[in-house]
Amino acid sequence: MFDYKLLAALAAVIEQAGFERAAQVLGLSQSAVSQRIKLLEARVGAPVLVRAVPPSATEVGRRLLNHVQQVRLLERDLQHEVPGFDQGNAPERLRIAINADSLASWWAPAIADFCAQQGVLIDHVVEDQDVGLRRMRAGEVAACLCASERPLAGARCLALGSMRYLAVASAAFVERHFPQGVQAATLPQAPALVFGPDDFLQHRYLAALGVEGGFLHHLCPSSEGFTRLAEAGLGWGMVPQLLIASQLADGRLRELFPGRPVDVPLYWHYWRNGGQLLAELTQALARAATAHLVVD
Repeated sequence: MFDYKLLAALAAVIEQAGFERAAQVLGLSQSAVSQRIKLLEARVGAPVLVRAVPPSATEVGRRLLNHVQQVRLLERDLQHEVPGFDQGNAPERLRIAINADSLASWWAPAIADFCAQQGVLIDHVVEDQDVGLRRMRAGEVAACLCASERPLAGARCLALGSMRYLAVASAAFVERHFPQGVQAATLPQAPALVFGPDDFLQHRYLAALGVEGGFLHHLCPSSEGFTRLAEAGLGWGMVPQLLIASQLADGRLRELFPGRPVDVPLYWHYWRNGGQLLAELTQALARAATAHLVVD
């Protein structure tokens, strides 16, 4: 039988990225949190943490994290189903890995009513859509919105639809770098915008145009900043159509190759034993997808 105080200490250290903040959240001393982790490791007979900055979970630790997250959600269901079962009035917190472009565009209206009705607080862990599932695999989040369709063991996967990306730049940028018109062969010679080292969307777009190899680029790990840099003429980049409708309409941004979008599929991953709360959030996202995403 697990001692859930020990598991709560493990979850807090991972979620708060360190022992000091975990101690603050749990209302304990840092030494007490450390002792609980050591006791947990003694009980399971293996390390549960890699003591780095920030700490990360070992394989055993990830299994325990996945377990404690699902237990929390199932306990919430019991509060509504079993008379007298009360774990306090603190609202439920869900940690969700999500790509920055969804967070900046359609996510907020999709979950607003759900959070208000359920009294849920959400910790958003922002990752590129191609790597967010790593967080769930590591036991750090209860659900994930990403571009990977292969579900994890013990989890479900729902295809929501696709985000449509357009290759855009400012009019001044186009005139400066492509006075004879935009050509695929010369596009790599003009500065691009890349979200981060895991963002290969611009690479994919160039490959689709028949262009291989490296290219000049700025790094900008912010969806809003990415769009602002494009508007200011610093580079061209792949931007969600949802974010730039007004900029396209008034000419602040223009498509480099009209009619050649890139659709990036989005998949919602959530624990199979995540209880009613995750099931209802999944239903809310499925409804929102029809209004905001490209759905086949």
